[in-house]
Amino acid sequence: MIRAPLIALLGLSLLACVPESPVQSARTVRAASHPAPDNTSNFSARLLSAHNRARAEKGLAPLQWSATLAAAAEPWARTVASDGKLRHSDKESRPGQGENIWMGTAAFYDLEHMMARFVDEKRDFRPGVFPEVSATGKWQDVAHYTQIVWPETREVGCALVTAKKRDALVCRYTPPGNVFGQAIR
Repeated sequence: MIRAPLIALLGLSLLACVPESPVQSARTVRAASHPAPDNTSNFSARLLSAHNRARAEKGLAPLQWSATLAAAAEPWARTVASDGKLRHSDKESRPGQGENIWMGTAAFYDLEHMMARFVDEKRDFRPGVFPEVSATGKWQDVAHYTQIVWPETREVGCALVTAKKRDALVCRYTPPGNVFGQAIR
């Protein structure tokens, strides 16, 4: 009779010694080795700087930050973060505005990483008449980058929203870029 409780107690003790699953261990190690980035300090200055570095490489005029565009981007960033679907807003909901969107794991990527994903598309960019501007044959492969360096664009405003363990960055531009039939060098 004493054996059954003793066996049960030993079984519970053994369960307590079972290591975490590999997935749990990887998450724990990754979280411990990767502190959450500070994406609030100098938010607009950091994003504007990243945009203007890309433009300066092409000899283009710097963009100006627009609080109006940032405010317009926020509701869509909230939608994207909440539903987890990376897609553009309807053009009718943002007349006269271009748009870039990024989404990733919440509190894992800094603003510079987000912007680098847009700018990295320049590797496939080829000067030409839009949409014939990609070495891959798909203009969508360079559209974030071309929006950033569109010569006629003058203002940018961005919003970053966290929801459901996702960060969504939405940047709006005016005048919009990626205009079919227009040249971009």
